[in-house]
Amino acid sequence: MKTSAAALLALLMPFAVSAQQPTARDFARWSEVNEVALSPDGKYIAMAVPADNNRETQLQIVPLDGVGKIQTLRFGKMEHVSNLIWTANDVVTLARATNVPLEPRPYSRGQLFSTDTTGKKQQTLFGYFADHDFQSGRRRDEGFAQVLRVLYDEPGKALIEFECWDCGEKPDSVLYKVDTLTGNREQIESIKDASILWVDTHGQARAFLRKNDQDEPLLFYRPTTQSAWMPMPKSLGGWKISMLFFDTDDNTAYAAISDNGEADSFYKLDFKAGTRTLVSSKPGFDVGTVLRAGRNGPPFALISDYSKPSVMYLDPKSEYALLHAGLMKAFPGYLVYFHSFTRDNRKVLFSTGSDHDSGAWYLFDRDNNKMQRVAESRPWLKPEQMATVIPIEFKARDGEPIHGFLTTNHNGPGPMVVLPHGGPHGAADTWGFDPEVQFLASRGYSVLQVNYRGSDDRGENFKRLGYREWGGKMQDDIADGVKWVIDHKGADPGRICAYGASYGGYAAMMQMIRYPELYKCAIGYVGVYDLEIMRKKDMLVESKSGERYLERVLGSDFAKLKEWSPAQNTAKIKVPVFLAAGSIDERVPMNQFNALKRALEGNGAKVETMVADGEGHGFYSVDNRTQLFEHMEAFLKKYIGEGAVKNTN
Repeated sequence: MKTSAAALLALLMPFAVSAQQPTARDFARWSEVNEVALSPDGKYIAMAVPADNNRETQLQIVPLDGVGKIQTLRFGKMEHVSNLIWTANDVVTLARATNVPLEPRPYSRGQLFSTDTTGKKQQTLFGYFADHDFQSGRRRDEGFAQVLRVLYDEPGKALIEFECWDCGEKPDSVLYKVDTLTGNREQIESIKDASILWVDTHGQARAFLRKNDQDEPLLFYRPTTQSAWMPMPKSLGGWKISMLFFDTDDNTAYAAISDNGEADSFYKLDFKAGTRTLVSSKPGFDVGTVLRAGRNGPPFALISDYSKPSVMYLDPKSEYALLHAGLMKAFPGYLVYFHSFTRDNRKVLFSTGSDHDSGAWYLFDRDNNKMQRVAESRPWLKPEQMATVIPIEFKARDGEPIHGFLTTNHNGPGPMVVLPHGGPHGAADTWGFDPEVQFLASRGYSVLQVNYRGSDDRGENFKRLGYREWGGKMQDDIADGVKWVIDHKGADPGRICAYGASYGGYAAMMQMIRYPELYKCAIGYVGVYDLEIMRKKDMLVESKSGERYLERVLGSDFAKLKEWSPAQNTAKIKVPVFLAAGSIDERVPMNQFNALKRALEGNGAKVETMVADGEGHGFYSVDNRTQLFEHMEAFLKKYIGEGAVKNTN
């Protein structure tokens, strides 16, 4: 996975196209399974399964012996499940979930439920239910609940953290011990203003993070299980902890720590002594995924899928490192992730994934070395038909190192789509399978993804480099990436288009304004196109913390925001444009789409549009996603694909 110029040219190999090319609908379809969880006794798996054109997600409980009946449980249409956790051999907890804009699967709404494997014994653990007629609602939890830890010595019981929604800007974190079989709960403690809470292996709260009035992190801890809360010294927690795992002695812990806003490193902590020892550091990149030894054991490996994929074992000769390395060897070219173990640690549920395969889940029996595939994500897409994702690195014009990915399927320079990610902050492109990227590659386009300054996964300082630079240096980084690929013969400079969603849609239009010489067309999908209007509207509805955030990332220089608003600078957009939007988008309302469309048409620009009824900030209907992909395919073919070549001959 080298990223030198010579290596890039070597990797631009011809793409073997199958006689039956996958259709747009093949790429538009969602994964068959979102989550898989293994029961403690290894007899069942629970799966979150999308259904009815992704308008709901159901819980399926599957007996692994193939004898029993598969149970399918559901909340109903437009309802989803997520966060599947076994709290006993026959009890699953789950969260009621909702579709999140531009995300491939639904996420928890903070309401928790439990069910046994038959579906006959169900409990509401946390949620708000109003009185109905003469029946009183059992739960009135207006807030967000999440399982912090299953108490394995007390079957069926778990520690659950709850934060209410109507308790001010900084609600307390309340920790409960909950019997998931009966729904009974016992309050353990309430921690003032806590936003992130960590517990040790015996379920005692030992550290938490809160933010001050300037939104800077403050860390607190208990040096021993008997200690009172006190500020955590810099020698132990640095400036910020982003993840924390305790060993069985409840004194040794492992954490991802940043001292001054740089990308975090992985440390071994001694809570009582207040000291730490460096375990692993990948300068410029955050830690990544942490794999744990057995059922909630200490960390044994770190997986980085940002930039160049890698696995780092804390002790390469340890039991679980050898197990993981063996499975990696069985799946060459893939990354292997452990998800759950049986209570005796003899069976492991793991998943595989790569740049050309969206992945599958497997059960491995360590006693007899037998492997069983239990679910696949997209079995209709064949890995051999997919393109390779190549990590790249280049220097921006001011010397800042920038990373990204080039997905390619042709030999030498050809047409390319520049695909900026959304967010922009708190998001980043990573190595792996992306059906949208693979769709574009299957149609003959290289795809460039640039993690411009402001992107996630490289530390707070790198993120802050993008603040108040939405239309400035962030756009320069994208353009510098395009020029780098052109210089290294990875793209035809006369056949490049930009496409993005949300902030990515904004960036696609700003590229046309800032760098018109680089592009032949632009596609904006649920994009924001007028920063001045967005900023003024958000000032009226955001919380105090939200307003502080917007002031940091956008500022209040409305002259600059106007200059950086595509809808107010359409005279500079000289290329054909395709705009797509959802009719009920609340995050980026239709007035943004309409403002850009009218302004472009007023300047005589070529504009194609698609508005999907009933869709929000990103399409979930497979029919609408298919139509979007097909419209994009025709548009790109016309301006940088086969149609463009014919028109120039």
